[in-house]
Amino acid sequence: MTAAQVVLVGPMGVGKSTVGQLLADRLGVGYRDTDDDIVAAQGRTIAEIFVDDGEPAFRAIEKAAVREALAGHDGVLALGGGSILDADTRALLAGHRVVYLSMDVEEAVKRTGLNTARPLLAVNPRKQWRELMEARRALYEEVATVVVATDGRTPEEVTRAALDALELKQA
Repeated sequence: MTAAQVVLVGPMGVGKSTVGQLLADRLGVGYRDTDDDIVAAQGRTIAEIFVDDGEPAFRAIEKAAVREALAGHDGVLALGGGSILDADTRALLAGHRVVYLSMDVEEAVKRTGLNTARPLLAVNPRKQWRELMEARRALYEEVATVVVATDGRTPEEVTRAALDALELKQA
C-alpha cells in the first residue's frame, strides 16, 4: 500500500498548491490536490458544488476524495482547507507527515483578496475568514507534524522551511 510522503493542510489561499508542487519537485515525487480530484470527478467547480448541493454534500465528496488520495498517492498531497473538519479524516492523517501551512488574516487578504470565488467567504470575507480560522486552527494543529508560517515568505522559502522541519532530503 502506498501512502503520501507529505500532506499539506491549511486555510484557503495559504499556498498549498504552489508549495505542494515545489515540495514534490524537490523530493522527486508526484503532486496531487484533492480539490483538483473533486473538480475532475464532479465535472464542476467546488463553488458550484457548494451552491448546487450544499456544504454537507461537498464535505461527503471531499471525505471520500481525501481517503482515496491518502491511500493511493505516494508523493505530496494537498488537502482542501476544510477537509480537517471531519473526525475520520483527522484520524486517517495520523501517522502521515502533515505540514500545516499557517498565515494570519492580513496575509490572507493580500493573497486571496478574499474574493467571492471562495464560497465560504462570500459575505464579509475578512470576518468570515477569522471565524473559519478560529474554528479550524486547533484542528490543523491537531493533525500537524510540523507548522510552517507562510507570512511574508516566498513559496521557495516556505518549501525550504517545510523540508527542514520534516528533515527530508531533496532529490
